[in-house]
Parts: sequence; C-alpha cells; structure tokens
Amino acid sequence: MGSSWAWLPVAVLLATTHAVAAASGIQTTEATVIRPPVAGTPYSPGAFREAPAFRNGDACGTPSPSSSRLHVAMTLDANYLRGTVAAVFSILRHAACPEDVTFHFLASHHRDADAVRATFPYLDYRVHRFDPARVSARISRSVRSALDQPLNYARIYLADMLPPSVARVIYLDSDLVVVDDVRKLWSVDLARDGHVVAAPEYCHTNFTKYFTDAFWSDANLSATFRHRRRRPCYFNTGVMVMDVARWRAGGYSRRVEEWMAVQKQEKRIYSLGSLPPYLLVLAGEIMPVDHRWNQHGLGGDNVEGRCRSLHPGPISLLHWSGKGKPWLRLDSRKPCAVDHLWAPYDLYKAATALEE
Repeated sequence: MGSSWAWLPVAVLLATTHAVAAASGIQTTEATVIRPPVAGTPYSPGAFREAPAFRNGDACGTPSPSSSRLHVAMTLDANYLRGTVAAVFSILRHAACPEDVTFHFLASHHRDADAVRATFPYLDYRVHRFDPARVSARISRSVRSALDQPLNYARIYLADMLPPSVARVIYLDSDLVVVDDVRKLWSVDLARDGHVVAAPEYCHTNFTKYFTDAFWSDANLSATFRHRRRRPCYFNTGVMVMDVARWRAGGYSRRVEEWMAVQKQEKRIYSLGSLPPYLLVLAGEIMPVDHRWNQHGLGGDNVEGRCRSLHPGPISLLHWSGKGKPWLRLDSRKPCAVDHLWAPYDLYKAATALEE
C-alpha cells in the first residue's frame, strides 16, 4: 500500500484498511462512522464503556500472584487517557491468559486512574505516583510540546518506581494497540548476554539525524558510540522489555540523566525529547526484537503528522508514534486509513453513541 491512501474516498479507505487488517490477522469492526469533535477532556470516570471481564482459558491454570505474572507499565495522562484505555483493552482482548497480566500505571495524580478503575473493574493494576519535579528542571525544549511533558520522561525512572518483586516489565506508550498475545513479547530471552532492554531496532534509519551537528562535531561526545556490542541503531522507547534488576544495578537512570545535563547545561545535542538520551546510553546494547512488535510511525512525523501506510510484514503491535493520534484524527473527521484499525478498541461512550 502506498501513500496515496491519504486522498482516497472514505469508502475506499475503509475497504482497503479492512483488507490489510485481514491479511495481517487483525480483527476489525465495521467502524464506518467518522466521529465529530467531542469536548470534555480530561475524561470523567464514566466517559468509557465498561469492558467485559476477560478470563483465563483452561490451559492457563489458576491466576497466581507469583513470578508467573506478566507486568505491563504505562503512563496515565489525561490528554492520552482515551489511548491508554484502548491499549489496555487490546492487550486483554488478545492475551491468552489475561488474568495473569498486572498493569502498573505511572501517574502524576491518582485521580487519573478513576476512569481506568471504572472501565476495567476486574483489572489487576497498581498506580505509582510520579513527581514531575523529579525531572522538570532537566527537560529541554524539543520539536513538539507533547514531548516535553514530565510524564514522557517517567519511563526513565520506571525501575525505581516498581516494587522489588517485579523483575521484568514491558513498557508501552499510550498511542498503540496490541493485536497479538503480549506474552510472546514478554518471553524474549533477556538473560542471554545480560541485556537490560529488548526492543525492535531499525538499522536502516539514518541514525545521525537523532543528534545535532554540535554533537557529531564534538569528538569527546560522539565517542560514546564506540565499542558498543553492535552497530548503534535507532529503537523506539514506546515498546520495551526491561530487566528491572539490571537497570537498577547498572545505574541507567543516572546515565540517562547525565546526557540530559549535557543537553541542558553545555550544548544542544538533540531535539526529540526523551528518546535521544536513551539512544546515547543504550543504542547498540539492546536485544533486538522482531519488528512485528512495533509497527511504529503511524502518527506521521513530529511536525505535521501526515498519514502513513502500514509497513509490509506481520503485525503484533500498531503504534501511532508521531504527531497524529487516531482518536483526534477520527474526531476531527480527517482520519488516516490506519486509524480505523484503532477504532475497534475505542471504549469512549460518545464515539459509541455516534456509531449507533
């Protein structure tokens, strides 16, 4: 499929999207209504339909509080809550053993969890308060204001916020849906070679563009990428499997902070929010994961957010990284073709009423 999707009539867009979804093994609904703008964010606890109770199959056994549990961490931001709810719903819907999943929400205010509690009354979750003051003074202005919000940096401190009993965690952004059993991602062999993070990486991308000329012209700074395990490549921090104990032991939060200090106090070496300091510490050191686990960039670039089509190949996770978010584009009557793959997971009541 090419970039010509953006100008096709709505009927053709929907037909094409359903065809791609079927070929990729993604279940969709006939979401043929494009929603008008809806006011009223932040969302109230009753803004979403209650999700059904997802139960384990016979092969899963009895849900256990032990090490067999799978831990998923996400941030709770009022502006992205609709996306978070859709992401949680997608994970539960496709998990073979949904009762074995524990969610950890990083939030500036516990009240942000009220809507999650009302929507998923059977969900096993914890809310961990993130103090924005911990990182606010370290943040430098980026190309998009959404990237400058303190919660966008909370993932740096994830290992410090989780209880000691959590040895491994999957971190996920709020602008994605999972269309496969998340335990397949959880099961990657991080112990092999002592990796701290596993994620899909993209070595065809021009890695140099993530840093400024001031960085590359400074021999001392650019030398940080020498002697890595492999060639440093771009990876998206919106989908990561983390060994929590190794992260703590290696002082990785401090390492990321040190690069943020260089950016803030010495010279501007990047312009893309929390991603570049992660790359400075971990590029070339992560365990690569199949690309199917992050079909990223569906939100377009960070400036205009133009429509993009799906990359070829199997899909386990769809990620609207970039400026364009599916719920906003659907509500504005200007959806991209791929946004209709997100719509079946949208539990927002106002959207449901319009469809009916």
